[in-house]
Amino acid sequence: MRDYLNEMKTLEKKHEFFIGFDSDGCVFDSMEVKHKECFCPAFIKHYNMQPASKYAREVWEFVNLYSKMRGCNRFWAIYHSMKLIAQRPEILARGCAPVDTADLEKWLAMESKLGNPALESYLEKVDSPTLRQALEWSKEVNARVKDMVHGVPPLPGVKEVLASASQQADLIVVSQTPLEALVREWAENKMDHFVNLICGQEHGTKAEHIHYSTEGKYAPECILMVGDAPGDYKAAEKNGALFFPIIPGREEYSWNELLNNGLKKFFNREFQGSYQQKLLDDFNRSLPENPAW
Repeated sequence: MRDYLNEMKTLEKKHEFFIGFDSDGCVFDSMEVKHKECFCPAFIKHYNMQPASKYAREVWEFVNLYSKMRGCNRFWAIYHSMKLIAQRPEILARGCAPVDTADLEKWLAMESKLGNPALESYLEKVDSPTLRQALEWSKEVNARVKDMVHGVPPLPGVKEVLASASQQADLIVVSQTPLEALVREWAENKMDHFVNLICGQEHGTKAEHIHYSTEGKYAPECILMVGDAPGDYKAAEKNGALFFPIIPGREEYSWNELLNNGLKKFFNREFQGSYQQKLLDDFNRSLPENPAW
């Protein structure tokens, strides 16, 4: 059995600096196609939201694309979506209802490797129709992604950043996407050679990816996380690391800024302070906390 924890703990330090990169929505502009063509249609199907598909879609897209919940793990997305569905009279009036999330909440509280393998293992010991429903949905999502999402190149500027950063820093992928998809997408775009390790949902949370890969190896000011979601920032913050946001809707600008200014400030130890704070302020303004409906 593959030892994901050991992969992170034994990651060889080759440089003084370390950078973790989120993948979906950050390196690849794949969030829109994945959620609108894969996650959301499967969500509507498995959770019987067909009569209120318009409103269910608005909920799913708000949670996963257009709010401060953007980038959360898929099973947390189910939880957040059900809470919002319960507050939408348009959905309830059409005979649709949120599923009970009690079993999901219990599993989310005890498990950090939030992927299909961990859920399948849990369901061998516990009988839960709602968790089995979530697993079947998740399996269909993976099949849809494998069938639909290909030929999506990295955002402009990504390869230049990876090429430049890899000269002075150890790089890894920090993601909640299933590992199979990550390996396929990075290899397909001939970028896997830039990174020392690809961490997916099987490796645990993003905070754990950073922690176990850097513990006892790098000074906090030498650790940088690059991501497009508040969860990426929280993962960096939890580890005392620095954070560079790829702002949704301004991705090209963000990668250009990282290439021309951010990396230089990071390697010169001038990133922390006013430069990072301005980036965080811009990032915080880019995503709302509450829906408009």
